[in-house]
Amino acid sequence: MKYSTTTQGKSFSFADLKTLMAKASPHRAADELAGLCADSELERAVAQQLLAEVPLKQFIEEPLIPPEADEVTRLIHSQFDAAMNSSMLAMCVGEFRDWLLTDTSNLAEISASLTPEMVAAVSKIMRNQDLIAVARRCQVITQFRNTIGLPGRLSTRLQPNHPTDDLRGIAASILDGLLYGSGDAVIGINPATDNLDNVTALLNLLDEIITHQQIPTQSCVLSHVTTTMELMRRGAPVDLVFQSIAGTEAANRSFGIDLNLLREAKAMAESLGRGRADSNIMYFETGQGSALSANAHHGVDAQTCEARAYAVAREFAPLLVNTVVGFIGPEYLYDGKQIIRAGLEDHFCGKLLGLPMGCDICYTNHSEADQNDMDNLLVLLGVAGCSFIMGIPGADDVMLAYQSTSFHDALFLRQTLNLRPAPEFEAWLNNMGIFNGCNMLASNRAHTALISNFHPQR
Repeated sequence: MKYSTTTQGKSFSFADLKTLMAKASPHRAADELAGLCADSELERAVAQQLLAEVPLKQFIEEPLIPPEADEVTRLIHSQFDAAMNSSMLAMCVGEFRDWLLTDTSNLAEISASLTPEMVAAVSKIMRNQDLIAVARRCQVITQFRNTIGLPGRLSTRLQPNHPTDDLRGIAASILDGLLYGSGDAVIGINPATDNLDNVTALLNLLDEIITHQQIPTQSCVLSHVTTTMELMRRGAPVDLVFQSIAGTEAANRSFGIDLNLLREAKAMAESLGRGRADSNIMYFETGQGSALSANAHHGVDAQTCEARAYAVAREFAPLLVNTVVGFIGPEYLYDGKQIIRAGLEDHFCGKLLGLPMGCDICYTNHSEADQNDMDNLLVLLGVAGCSFIMGIPGADDVMLAYQSTSFHDALFLRQTLNLRPAPEFEAWLNNMGIFNGCNMLASNRAHTALISNFHPQR
């Protein structure tokens, strides 16, 4: 279906809905690289105005990627609950935006009645404050050994990466993070190598620390899902199954995965019974631009492709999902302004689609961004109700070579916005004397018990 209008004496025409969506997107380097972005701010404004008039039902009737060519599209259609959405389907995108900003109902109840394309579309006509206001009202609660996503809480992933996977260096970073109250979302390591023996050693180290210190958290080594599946077959202590995912079948294929493989991995992890009953046991990471990197975007803009990845994630009821927002680099998100906008979009779309959404607030060293930009996004996401952020020694990942957020940043955000860790983890922090019962660090002397008893054997 063609979308056309005339304004200021100029005629504008958009060949189909995916073209209209791309032209309506706030400017970013990825869409410019793909040749999809608006040619001018006027064209972008016209596209946004036309998009605001598109009925939500059009996204079902005019799929951006044909279902016969893409299993993610088929998944999106199978997830869609038209009965729940009968009243919303009559809304246009602009009316949907107004409803989201004014209705006071529980937004978690409508996630099954929305498609990623609908959510991506409404985000394109929202200001940053709109994205924050709506996301703040979306509460998504998940559990493994603790409870993540409760109101007034902010969790962290303790990320103790090491360039050679040295176990002593990793253990030192874990101790450092725990002493600042990080690690309730997960203690998660990106391995320097996906070698089975190496990943097994990392898993055993994490399991020993969590078990010996009786920490109410979960571990994950972020190896490829097939590596994790083989380790589960060998009896390794796997808590969470990790995988990077994308919004098209072809992009996921470039990662070496499909939906059936993820289903098999989830079933294997559930059979281990390592968390609570009915635990959420999957951990997914995403990021705008991954489909473009794989030449698998089908002419769909980067932000909409990203939202489609959230349909993949919600199929598996994950414990954690996070967008690694600035990790791919300036070719996709050029500067701090684009990174901040993308982070708010991703968090909004993920939460509205029912996901426990976190964010790796990050940038690469060749981006036109700095730590002040990350501070801004950190606070904005804290206000927006982000489920979790990263905790990295000094905010500098020495293995992956990018800049993120530190243990100090997480502590700052909790104290500034009066946010607390997951309740089970908070009780452990207080019991260990790390926190003083008021969401504040206790004196260094109170840390002696943990430090003197922190001697992993491996």
